[in-house]
Amino acid sequence: MNFENITLDSKESLRCILMDWKSYVDSFTLDVHYTEPTTTEQLDEAEKKLNVKLPTKLSNLLKQTNGIYDQFNCPYVWSTNKIIEDNLFFRNFEDYKNLYMPFDHLLFFSDSGCGDLFGFSILNGQVQTDAIFVWNHETDSRNWIASSLEAFLKGWITGGISI
Repeated sequence: MNFENITLDSKESLRCILMDWKSYVDSFTLDVHYTEPTTTEQLDEAEKKLNVKLPTKLSNLLKQTNGIYDQFNCPYVWSTNKIIEDNLFFRNFEDYKNLYMPFDHLLFFSDSGCGDLFGFSILNGQVQTDAIFVWNHETDSRNWIASSLEAFLKGWITGGISI
């Protein structure tokens, strides 16, 4: 394979495709467990129902494990089905439409266990950056919390990120 003409963007995409997410997470904790990988059909269903292409990193993580869970079975990363269900719930629940700003500009993939949610921002119908945001359910604020999915996972699982 000739790597001379690979651009920076395609090198990053290749790195995302080749990343071993389980080994990455296991490098800083052993107190997690994984589930069977999601299917291409489930990922396609998520993109169709949520009307957004899943970020490459999240999609590849889900292809390796359909969720990452702590020792008490609380998710660090939701399953594909939960991503679909919870995003549709927050976008469509009538009572929330009078209580919170719209959720159409966020793609949630995890929660804090106390009501706050983590996700990517959606701009012009696409997830355009690796940045992770936290939505605070009490204040309806949406704040940057990590530069990437890798930084989020390491920070959230090890306690480097707190809310």
